[in-house]
Amino acid sequence: MKTICLYFEIHQIIHLKRYRFFDIGTDHYYYDDYENERSISDIAERSYMPALNTLLDMIKEHGKYFKVAFSLSGVGIEQLEMHAPQVLEKLQELNNTGCVEFLAEPYSHGLSSLVNEECFAADVKKQMEKMKEYFGQTPTVLRNSSLIYSDDIGLQAAQMGFKGMLTEGAKHVLGWKSPHYVYNCALAPNLKLLLRDVKLSDDISLRFNNSDWEGYPLFADNYVNEIASHPEESQIINIFMELSALGIAQPLSSNILEFLRAIPGCAKEKGITFSTPTEICMKTKSVGALDVPDTLSWVDEERDVSCWLGNPMQREAFNKLYSVADRVRIANDSRINQDWDYLQASNNFRFMTTKPSNVGLDRGIYSSPFDAFTNYMNILGDFLNRVNSLYPESIDNEELEALLTTIRNQGEEIEMKEKEITRLQAKIEKIEAASDKLREKVEKAKAAPKKPAAKKPAAKKAE
Repeated sequence: MKTICLYFEIHQIIHLKRYRFFDIGTDHYYYDDYENERSISDIAERSYMPALNTLLDMIKEHGKYFKVAFSLSGVGIEQLEMHAPQVLEKLQELNNTGCVEFLAEPYSHGLSSLVNEECFAADVKKQMEKMKEYFGQTPTVLRNSSLIYSDDIGLQAAQMGFKGMLTEGAKHVLGWKSPHYVYNCALAPNLKLLLRDVKLSDDISLRFNNSDWEGYPLFADNYVNEIASHPEESQIINIFMELSALGIAQPLSSNILEFLRAIPGCAKEKGITFSTPTEICMKTKSVGALDVPDTLSWVDEERDVSCWLGNPMQREAFNKLYSVADRVRIANDSRINQDWDYLQASNNFRFMTTKPSNVGLDRGIYSSPFDAFTNYMNILGDFLNRVNSLYPESIDNEELEALLTTIRNQGEEIEMKEKEITRLQAKIEKIEAASDKLREKVEKAKAAPKKPAAKKPAAKKAE
């Protein structure tokens, strides 16, 4: 029996402001607050809220039959907290149905998995804490930024305790194999891999409203018929996309939500079910290992990381940023950490790409890749100066970690002694209270009038 795994990503970049070379050292705030508020409010109104309301209606209509999965980047959550809290409230409402799973992903939506294992692990752990805080779920399946994956990244994911990981069903990796099966990591057999069906996903997210496309117009029954037509032994149909595809990439006027709403009914008629990623990982056996020695992603025709690291500008910015990764992690300064999260976001490097792309790239405030590089490097220059001023370059990472460990240990020792002092003070107060009570009892006893002693009867005289 075939099952559909439907997954949506929610991520919102923190837009950087114009930052000149002469601002370095004088201005430590790097963000365009107006554009951040405008863009997230616009996406929430035109995409997130209508799409989430539709998904909630689908769950109410079909009950436990219909299921869906989401992952939210931490920086995206921060934008929603400030400018569109109704989206988080709607996600919590969806969570309460029991038909929604929330996945793990890097908090920053960054590229740390390519360069620094400890930084990547900390980034994912931070996002998982947000998932626990908002939805009471501890994610068991990992979705890396832009589905970035390799054998080495899979091994680390397994070591972090994940049951499964989402990635791209790229032709150059699969070869003759089908994305409609569960595979496992070549270096960690216990880690299941769910591969995105590129065509079925892009039919919705990229081509749905394209009147020049040979499949236009796309109807739900035809879409489900295509899924049903896959070989009988096909197990899993993984349909992964950004949530903003519903309303932004494909406008609401295209009837994209009506199309989505009709899919469960059509699938039920064909005996096709819906499952969450964890359900699939728990119930479905792997058909074999998938060898991915080189890094892949879901971006551009090459399905690699060249859109972020394909030219010298991008690599210079990337290497400069992650040159202080260990120092930032060791130091653990709250303001530095926040800027670190925002500067890591992969979109910052995407703006610098010189590659042609079939998907339109909005560079925001930048007029060219070089413009994006210059602005980012000015900001990065100030950020690096701040990190080095807090923790001088003359102190190497090992020495810095040792110093900070000593400081933390002393802090913990002081905290323990303060707790012990508090405990002893409480004990003293308890003893003094008992002593006062006893003293009061003694004083009362002394003050009480003494009763006269009873007289003994006189002895009878002998007759």
